[in-house]
Amino acid sequence: MMNLSPTEMDRLTIFTAAEMARRNRAAGVRLSHPEAVAFLTDEVMFAARRDMAYAEIRDMAGRLLTTDDVEPGVAEMIPMLYIECLFAEGTKVMALFEPIARGERPLLDDVVPGQIVSAQGDIAMFTDLPAITIDVVNTGDRDVQVRSHTHFFEVNRALDFDRRAAWGMKVDRPAGAGIRFEPGAVKSVRLVPIEGGRIVRGAAGLVNGPLDEPGAVDRSLNLARARGYLGA
Repeated sequence: MMNLSPTEMDRLTIFTAAEMARRNRAAGVRLSHPEAVAFLTDEVMFAARRDMAYAEIRDMAGRLLTTDDVEPGVAEMIPMLYIECLFAEGTKVMALFEPIARGERPLLDDVVPGQIVSAQGDIAMFTDLPAITIDVVNTGDRDVQVRSHTHFFEVNRALDFDRRAAWGMKVDRPAGAGIRFEPGAVKSVRLVPIEGGRIVRGAAGLVNGPLDEPGAVDRSLNLARARGYLGA
């Protein structure tokens, strides 16, 4: 009796679905959304198990499937894929962005599943808010993704920027969107003030209270320095 853990059962489920995807693909059957996700996930996890480097796996993953291999609309349904992989040095999350490449067949000009079709013209956002632009460099060895709602002051400690200037600010992006920082790259980011009650709780635990409270900035900066946040 194997006495499999829930994680091991999940891995077997992924493998089983991936094997079905491989059979269908070999027979010329285009993959569904679950099959495509299982196939990509299984290949990436197996590559990590074989001790391939993080960057090599990400490059390989972007060449596994094209739009020729999947049903219409599936590529658009997988704009990103996060896979928890077990490497020799421990567990890491592999982030794949638009993992299904454009194939050779012409794409049908149909409505994409889940697509939002907005009215004609531009939609103005945050036009009345005072904005700043700061330069950010990722000193880490992997991508860092920051969502639009995040208090930018508290983002990953490996991102080096003027944290005092970013106090009470968030990325100037629509709700649900974000920005990605590649290792070693310098990126200019536009920030706007957080609105509403301006109370931040959770996140990195550097604030946990009102942003405009007297002494909050210096108190949080001291805590950030003690915890190794660059730019604090």
